[in-house]
Amino acid sequence: MGDIDIHIAGRVGRITLNRPQALNALTYDMVQAVDEALIAWAGDDRVAMVVIDGAGDKAFCAGGDIAEMYASGRAGDYAYGRRFWRDEYAMNARLARFPKPVVSFLHGFTMGGGVGLGCHASHRIVCETSRIAMPECGIGLVPDVGGSLLLARAPGRLGEYLGTTATRMTAADAIYAGFSDYFIPADDWPDLIAQLEAAGDPMAIEKAARAPGDSTLATDAAQINQLFAAERVQDILNALAATQTDLAHKCTEALARVSPLSAAAALMLVRRVRGLDTIGHALEMEYRFTHRAMEHGDFLEGIRAAIIDRDRLPQWRFTDHIAAHEAARAMLRPLGDASLKLEGRA
Repeated sequence: MGDIDIHIAGRVGRITLNRPQALNALTYDMVQAVDEALIAWAGDDRVAMVVIDGAGDKAFCAGGDIAEMYASGRAGDYAYGRRFWRDEYAMNARLARFPKPVVSFLHGFTMGGGVGLGCHASHRIVCETSRIAMPECGIGLVPDVGGSLLLARAPGRLGEYLGTTATRMTAADAIYAGFSDYFIPADDWPDLIAQLEAAGDPMAIEKAARAPGDSTLATDAAQINQLFAAERVQDILNALAATQTDLAHKCTEALARVSPLSAAAALMLVRRVRGLDTIGHALEMEYRFTHRAMEHGDFLEGIRAAIIDRDRLPQWRFTDHIAAHEAARAMLRPLGDASLKLEGRA
């Protein structure tokens, strides 16, 4: 089957990620394969809808496979990473704008690139094991793959909170935050997929859906809105320090682990995208940062500490959040001729 299985089953175009040993992390070839399938199926009358899932029991997709990106960046070659992001973002846009129903089954870990693949679908299904997050600030990036749009559309200041702290959402949290639509127990998925393949009708999803239970995000929303309303990360940290709650303590610890440059840029990004509110604008803004991330940001150091050496001791470019805030502005400036161009591609 290889790293990805793409075929037509009944009335459905099926995409199954098949790298369970790597938590179904997306390679560049997998990104291209998904994009080619979407292009082919958009006008194929045999395909009434698309179903995307992942093999194994641990993850739908835990992100992008960044080993080769790291190796090329360390060698001073930034072109591969920029090409990966450009083509991945084109696929994300095509998926978000796809003219037919797209159903994603988001079991286990759905993070980073997995959010870009699964959470722009029209029908997003979670289960008991689902854990969804945008953890990019922890590796020196910003929430990307269109994730900034999902964060911007989340209720209140949840986008700022989830984007900077990398908090993992349960199924109920993901539905509350707008990253998912339906809770269906995992044991019911095989039968549901069979029904979709037979009829090509997403109405079966509504019938299978169950109540997701209580959302911690919903419980904490009022406090989150208050704590994450400030313009700068330093102001948020000050608010957290003045708030004696378990949530404030957890947020302080989480922000201490991420790149100050990335956290500052993530705040700006979510708020700018909130005003623009389209997938194209979100991806173009994200690409401003990722285009510069290896050369001028913390991406290579973040990957070294988290994935390569695994010492969990990144040496970020900034320790002062005020300086990081000013540098983040530069990371989000327009790219001119290097800007992400989606028209004609997605």
